[in-house]
Amino acid sequence: MLITDFTYQLPDDRIAKFPLEERDKSKLLLFSNGRITTDVFLHLPHYFTENDALVFNNTRVIRARIEMEKETGARIEIFCLEPHEPSDYQMSFSQRATCQWKCLVGNLKKWKTGTLIKNINPSPTLPEGEGVEAQCIAPLQLHAELISTNTQYQIIRFTWDNGLDFASVLEACGSTPIPPYLNRKTEEIDETRYQTVYSKHKGSVAAPTAGLHFTPQVLQQLSANGTQLNEITLHVGAGTFRPVKHEEVKKHDMHVEFFSVHLDVIRNLARRGDPCGRPANKGFLTAVGTTSLRALESIYWIGVKMLEKPLPNCGSWVLENIHLEQWEAYALPQNVTVEQSLNKIIETLEKNNQNTLFASTKIMIVPGYTFKMCSRLITNFHQPQSSLLLLVGAFVGDSWRDIYQYALENDFRFLSYGDSSLLSIKN
Repeated sequence: MLITDFTYQLPDDRIAKFPLEERDKSKLLLFSNGRITTDVFLHLPHYFTENDALVFNNTRVIRARIEMEKETGARIEIFCLEPHEPSDYQMSFSQRATCQWKCLVGNLKKWKTGTLIKNINPSPTLPEGEGVEAQCIAPLQLHAELISTNTQYQIIRFTWDNGLDFASVLEACGSTPIPPYLNRKTEEIDETRYQTVYSKHKGSVAAPTAGLHFTPQVLQQLSANGTQLNEITLHVGAGTFRPVKHEEVKKHDMHVEFFSVHLDVIRNLARRGDPCGRPANKGFLTAVGTTSLRALESIYWIGVKMLEKPLPNCGSWVLENIHLEQWEAYALPQNVTVEQSLNKIIETLEKNNQNTLFASTKIMIVPGYTFKMCSRLITNFHQPQSSLLLLVGAFVGDSWRDIYQYALENDFRFLSYGDSSLLSIKN
């Protein structure tokens, strides 16, 4: 499979550089049974009934970009990717003196040794939320020390001196890391609009952009329709922007992302059955975004792995180290039902007195993949030659070309702040 088969011409003026004034006024492309039509995202609830269900990624984007300056005046930008020590997100965010993160460093050649220092007076109006202590406004001095470096990232040790937790330090010192293809600096509007209205758990360095169109009103109408709303958490990494650079898709090294799903959500999903051939009274299961879809498919394969090699009753430490490799799903048994797979996860969690599945995934979904969980996908329009476009190609088959050509010819806006689509699986 060649990545050049998954390209198209995307003019720069079709990339949405800023969000629309109102989230739910974006265009909505509809694809089902080979037919393409247009609507407005505000009308999304019209396409759902009481038998349907959606799965949202409730991750929250952190202010991961920190600008610092050497004594020489050289500007250094530190982009926090994921926690290194402690490696758990919540533990890292709760640290009050020091922690280490995997980072990308801009202008690294100017920073070989030494400690960078950033002084700031946290605002008394620091936004309140998970891990943010708005009441603490003592002056903050943040130190950044380069511990090690490799071809993919740098390890940075952060230390600070005013007793805030690290989540509050990032709120005070950092800025929202908008996508690089916007070719502009973060502006005030991005602090709220590059965040879904249902975001909860801090950890992403990129937004799950399919969810940016939802408003409280749209969510309320879906609930009023009787549509079941489920949430999972997958922390989106910077790798989501990384193009597939190898001509042969199989040589691409997919990035790792961490996710968690509550036991009650797994129970809800287990009751729904398989996406194709499902009884009419069980409706559609729709993933809101490629991140939700990636997590859902990974959950299924983790259940298959547990059936292949059951885990012992050994406590949470094993359950917190479950991982799915990039091509592992293609080699595992393909005939396990959703109920069998998810019921095995439920059984394992219950036996170990755990109410949440924590795992990581490198799964790369490409054409030829058989979807196990979802029959519909809400997603934006993705970059040429990207892993996300490969996923869309797997979901709708060769029709992705018609869908993207239609979007280009009908003035749809592309990428993170662009318009949306509701795609039905190509059987």
